[in-house]
Amino acid sequence: MIERYEVVIWWSEEDGSYLAAIPELPGCMADGATRQKALANLEVIANEWVDTAVAEGWPIPEPKGHPVGV
Repeated sequence: MIERYEVVIWWSEEDGSYLAAIPELPGCMADGATRQKALANLEVIANEWVDTAVAEGWPIPEPKGHPVGV
């Protein structure tokens, strides 16, 4: 399920690392020394986010995806 969400990755000069986030899952963010590590860390955090939402009975937003060509 996680792989269907849009992921945003950017370099943070302030943090000295790459940051990755899934905008549709509030607060779902991770960092890493490389883009690949930030993405791998985000996958762990996103799965934990969903597990927590299920355990707490919170709604899980449906992935909206991103239009092609945008």
